[in-house]
Amino acid sequence: MTTHDKAIMGGGCGCGRTRYRVDREPIFVNNCYCALCQQQSGGTSAVYAYFEAEAVTVLKGNLVSYAARTASDLNQVVMQCADCGVTLLRQPHITGRHGISVLVGTLDDPWEVVPDAAIYVSERMPWVTLPEGIPAFDAYYDPDQLLPPERAARLRAVFARHHADQGQEA
Repeated sequence: MTTHDKAIMGGGCGCGRTRYRVDREPIFVNNCYCALCQQQSGGTSAVYAYFEAEAVTVLKGNLVSYAARTASDLNQVVMQCADCGVTLLRQPHITGRHGISVLVGTLDDPWEVVPDAAIYVSERMPWVTLPEGIPAFDAYYDPDQLLPPERAARLRAVFARHHADQGQEA
């Protein structure tokens, strides 16, 4: 992760020892209701904002990481504050080191971030009501059909960089 001059948003853990900043708007924001997000968050869902990895800078603190599954049976690296254990970031293996998600609840102003989609709603707890005006999907969605063209292009660029690392075609 690199250093940037302008923060669009910032956030941190519960104890305040770990802080980060973000210098771009998210590529997408998902509210995931899958059983794994419920288990990993201890709540009814997890809301995360996805960025190019270089857009997120850890300013202070120590992170510990572990591998975890995702609803699509892919892996991700989950990063937590080493002092209080709050999950701050997730790095999906599908985009490798080039993409990163910020858990929206760890932002200083989480109410300013609105999800683009509710995903894996087929796994939500039966008493959970979905938010109005946010597209909902039983599993995942096609980003090219949901996201504005500029954000979909940013996502494709992240995938292309990851595939280049892997020696694959994008």
